[in-house]
Amino acid sequence: MSNVKDTGADAPLAVAPAPTGAGTPSAVATPSAGHRPAAKSALRIVEFDGRSGRAVLAGPTAGTPSKDKNGKDDHAHKEGRTDKGGSGGNGGQGHDGGKGSTGKRPAAVAVGDVFASAPAPGAPHGTLAKVTEVVGTTPRGTEVKTAPATLGALLGGSTAQGRVPVDPATVKVEPLAPKVAVSWAKTGSLHFGPEGAQLPLGSLRVDVNAALPTLKTRAGSVDASASGFVQLAPQVEFSYDGKGNTTGTPGTASVSLAGDWSSQWELKGQAAASTSDGAPLRVPFAKLHADPVIQVGVVPVVVNLDLTCYLQVDADGKVSVDVKQDVKGDFRVGGSYSRAKGWTPIARADLSGTPVTATATAAGRVKATLGAEASVGLYGSVGITGTLAPYLRAEVDGTATGASNGTGALVGKWAAYGGVDLSGALRAHLDIFGTPVFERSIPLGPLNHEWRLAGGEGAVRTPAKRP
Repeated sequence: MSNVKDTGADAPLAVAPAPTGAGTPSAVATPSAGHRPAAKSALRIVEFDGRSGRAVLAGPTAGTPSKDKNGKDDHAHKEGRTDKGGSGGNGGQGHDGGKGSTGKRPAAVAVGDVFASAPAPGAPHGTLAKVTEVVGTTPRGTEVKTAPATLGALLGGSTAQGRVPVDPATVKVEPLAPKVAVSWAKTGSLHFGPEGAQLPLGSLRVDVNAALPTLKTRAGSVDASASGFVQLAPQVEFSYDGKGNTTGTPGTASVSLAGDWSSQWELKGQAAASTSDGAPLRVPFAKLHADPVIQVGVVPVVVNLDLTCYLQVDADGKVSVDVKQDVKGDFRVGGSYSRAKGWTPIARADLSGTPVTATATAAGRVKATLGAEASVGLYGSVGITGTLAPYLRAEVDGTATGASNGTGALVGKWAAYGGVDLSGALRAHLDIFGTPVFERSIPLGPLNHEWRLAGGEGAVRTPAKRP
């Protein structure tokens, strides 16, 4: 298990989705092997306790022994350790497929081994750990104690760079509000959204229709609503350059969440939405989670993605609007490391909007956001948080009434804007790359971009009423 194949530090490692139907991929490296890439391993995690670091590891299932580099059976279980890493004999007698066997073989594992595994029992977000003690064998495999490890121990002096799409079918969606609908499409099949719109392949769409708090006036109650959809095709970008690596720290590294974004939503009515302390009212309507596994050479790198889609409204209750826009573009949120500069944020949102409808009545202000809070981590440790927040904003001065078709009445000015806010932070857990730890979060921005949708000013005429 501790043999490391020297693939050559000059040959870039492939970055690709983990193969499907191949079980739980894992890889192992040992410090004594230098800083060469890790080797693919038949090791499997059958139990893991993240708090204590206790793990039970097993080799190949009985009857399917692993092969060494010459294609011969590698009966690693014959090297089973029975106490504190001692070796000799079978140690796991009765657990190699014979009478009383559970079908699991004790794993040949030594102190100092570093292993990475895709999600497994007790480790739903994957595992990257170093063996600190071999306790002995159990009916299920070899029990060990572990401590957190770094990717530098596995990737060594290799280089890797690539972008991997996230299969939308693997994204778990938890609705947080009524009237939330989810649809998705993946390569090779086609699904349709709730409104019958055909989705691009590889996209996930979440539709929402939310009633906002009713506004009480002297004339009675007035209502407002926000409705629309968020559609995205998420991708994971990963890079690593360990050339000249003699300490386990790479020269450069980066990880980020990127992809295409499309949304359309409408704010309609007279809204007055804020919390008791005056802050904007935020209504989360769906949580999305995925643990895509990307193969960097033979190393399974588990990326943990969480997105919370939300509606947010900040309004004074005076202006009545009917504003609707389409927003399309792409985004990237993440962090990049270099020995010269340390960690720096990656924050980019190339989004633009076009108006569908825009009308405003009376004086006041309103801002509505349909956005997503994202977190990106590796092996269960959050490293990056970011908020991508496209919004609609309308302001009306004086006593104007206006519309995007040029009609209106009285004197004043009004305008409707679209925009996007991008903010977030890098967290210390990015030291999983083997980079120096920083003491506090590094903010991503904030970044803001705004565009005008419609507006007018001065005395304008209202169309004559039809008889």
